[in-house]
Amino acid sequence: MMHNFLPIAYFQTQFLPFEEAKVSVATHALHYGTGAFGGLRGIPDPQNPNQILLFRLDRHCQRLSDSARFLHFDLPAAKIQQVITDFVQKNQPTVPFYIRPFVYTSDLGIAPRLHNIEKDFLVYGLELGDYLSPEGVSCRISSWHRQEDRSLPLRGKISGAYITSSLAKTEAVESGFDEAILLNSQGKICEASGMNIFIVRRGQLITPGPAQDILEGITRDSILTLARDLGIPVIERALDKSELLIADEVFLSGTAAKITPVRKIENYELSTERPITTQLKAKIAAITENRDPDYQDWVNVISLSG
Repeated sequence: MMHNFLPIAYFQTQFLPFEEAKVSVATHALHYGTGAFGGLRGIPDPQNPNQILLFRLDRHCQRLSDSARFLHFDLPAAKIQQVITDFVQKNQPTVPFYIRPFVYTSDLGIAPRLHNIEKDFLVYGLELGDYLSPEGVSCRISSWHRQEDRSLPLRGKISGAYITSSLAKTEAVESGFDEAILLNSQGKICEASGMNIFIVRRGQLITPGPAQDILEGITRDSILTLARDLGIPVIERALDKSELLIADEVFLSGTAAKITPVRKIENYELSTERPITTQLKAKIAAITENRDPDYQDWVNVISLSG
């Protein structure tokens, strides 16, 4: 897959050309997965080309700051937000894009540890359209299971944890599907390879809760808030595989995926009538484009002029 990276990156406390932001082959995090990342989308303001809109920037920065704490790295959310704001202004993007902030152990060493070791914080970005087909995706139940919080700090986006997501995604694609759905250690539905999962049954929106070892997604949180505001009954509970197969609607959510409907799970075709998914998808789109005055506090407006 070819990527169009934004020209400027933030690396080792300075802004420099993306091509110059490089780490050593001996970088500690490269070997031990001792990093944590975030991800957020930005779009040019449809009403004003001199402005960029970022969705829930404050929440993304706070989550990365929390993730950094697992690495024994004190990185205030306000610092992350300022760097990202400067990053956007320096890059002057003209198309929809994705921002990847990353904290990691930057020392050159071979002992797995988090104490007495250098850490760094970097930011880069790339142009990004649809991550998954907006028409819907096919999914299989993965043979790989989601980790448990007693083994990994699942409230953070720890880079090393994504080996499971990578294994599950490749297994799904190589067996003819678009995406994987992982179970947790109790055999309950957890999440997709990098997205949360929702189903609709009898008018109720149901999704696994934090006790099911999910990542507490920011898009997930937004959907739950919007559904309640729209009067849609919301339930957070354990989900069984069989419930997916007879659900009225199933969709995935995430920063990259946004809201993506699921059209097929293994050999079960799902309905193409998705009224609640469509309603929530339209609502999220309106908010991210700053067209909904009730949720303007979810959108950060960054000026590109002066």
